[in-house]
Amino acid sequence: MRRVAAAVADSAVMARRAARRTVRSRDTLVVSLLLPILIMLLFVYVFGGAIQVGMPYLDYVLPGIILLCTGFGASITATAVSADMVSGAVERFRTLPAFRPALLAGHVGEGVVRNLAAVGIVLVIAVALGFRSGAGVLDWAAAFVLIVLFVHAVTWIAVALGVLARSPEAAGGFTYAIMFVPYISSAFVPIDTMPGWLRAFAANQPATPVIGTVRDLLTTGGSGQAAAAVLWCLALTILGYACATALYARR
Repeated sequence: MRRVAAAVADSAVMARRAARRTVRSRDTLVVSLLLPILIMLLFVYVFGGAIQVGMPYLDYVLPGIILLCTGFGASITATAVSADMVSGAVERFRTLPAFRPALLAGHVGEGVVRNLAAVGIVLVIAVALGFRSGAGVLDWAAAFVLIVLFVHAVTWIAVALGVLARSPEAAGGFTYAIMFVPYISSAFVPIDTMPGWLRAFAANQPATPVIGTVRDLLTTGGSGQAAAAVLWCLALTILGYACATALYARR
């Protein structure tokens, strides 16, 4: 129990360190918070009038924008991890009697909190634009838990990419794949409007069940895709954690 408490304390110290560095990089922080809002405004007011989805387009597109927040946040996390790897900070931390993966866990903790803050801002803006939910408290709680699971999973993937990259610029480039995935899903248009070859990918990748579940929970309540969404989140978390810790040990 003492070792667990010590590991948590060491990770919390690293999370505070990562948070202070993020706050100092105000331009990056502001861009990561503003871009999802600008994309939401673009889709709702420029494309929304031409896209028929059977419900108000803002209600339809909001879950996809939430996932985009995670993608933009992953870029910041991966870049920060890579900066630690190439700056020599890791070597200094390894000389301390601390929990070895605390640096990685700290970046994950800071990334999750930052991404959830961005999601909160997007939700506030969406309500201001006219989003109204008919969901109950339990549906909102379930949606929040799923969003946390997805953010946690993607953040571990971003940490692994940050450890893998040989420079912060490369780490930021690697995360473009994470930001691109929600576009080829049910985030902005129904997947049955896509060509057959693209529809197969869109229907069988992690963003689609997560987006569909959050959309159902926030609009009608309940979702038949919840099990698949949770399984995808758990699988991505395990993959990201395993890759991040293995790469960290090798480097």
